[in-house]
Amino acid sequence: MSPGALPISNLQLAGAAALILINIGLSSVLKLGLGRPLLLASLRMVVQLLLIGQVLQWLFQQQNPGLILALSLLMALIASLSAVQRTRHRFSGVYWQSFLSTTAAAALVTGVAMNGIIQVRPWSTAQYWIPLLGMVLGNILNAISLGLDTLMERMLSQRNSLECWLALGATRWEACRPIVREAIRVAMIPTINSMMVMGLVSLPGMMTGQILEGASPANAVRYQIVILFMIASATALGVTSIAALAYRQLTSQQHQLRLDRLIRTSTTSRP
Repeated sequence: MSPGALPISNLQLAGAAALILINIGLSSVLKLGLGRPLLLASLRMVVQLLLIGQVLQWLFQQQNPGLILALSLLMALIASLSAVQRTRHRFSGVYWQSFLSTTAAAALVTGVAMNGIIQVRPWSTAQYWIPLLGMVLGNILNAISLGLDTLMERMLSQRNSLECWLALGATRWEACRPIVREAIRVAMIPTINSMMVMGLVSLPGMMTGQILEGASPANAVRYQIVILFMIASATALGVTSIAALAYRQLTSQQHQLRLDRLIRTSTTSRP
């Protein structure tokens, strides 16, 4: 049995960081203009992960439900804000709608998994709740970003068709239903693609981490399967919620388009 993952020193971390020089070199040679963003992203990633490592180590020792709830809400807030920041258009209330959709989907699915599937006691055990919630939130973030962006772009590009349907007597749901469906479908594609090749093309992070720590590969696989089903259901719930809320915001109760509520941002494409 493995004693666990081998420790990594600061010198070894520096060696790993040197790998980013490959990206910077390619950017320089091909004049991609990504050198500075790569350096900034690398620095932020290292600082953020080192800080969260210290926070989690302290949090795991406390096992305080109040602190765990506060951190969970902060994580959900950051995820919901990041999802909206990646879209090319916004409207009044979009941040609140994103937070509501993200938090509700993540809390519901993680709560069911913790209490009904894995059956962790107590539910507030930080070493289970925080990692599981984090993985779910990260995927909801991407799904909401894709779904929102697709919904707003399709409504803009198909404005004439939508107005025609509404003028002929269709309700706002009847007119917007194909666009809402398309937004949800586009948002779910990355999750489905990932599940299709899982284990054949890639070994997911949680499974890899458990194996490095000496866990049985068979048990690590079972945990990963649970996580993937959690991610699939949470992303579906999150993106469906935000699509339903957003389309209602961009139409009126009188079944009229309200695309004047959209504000184009300086973000021309998702990073």
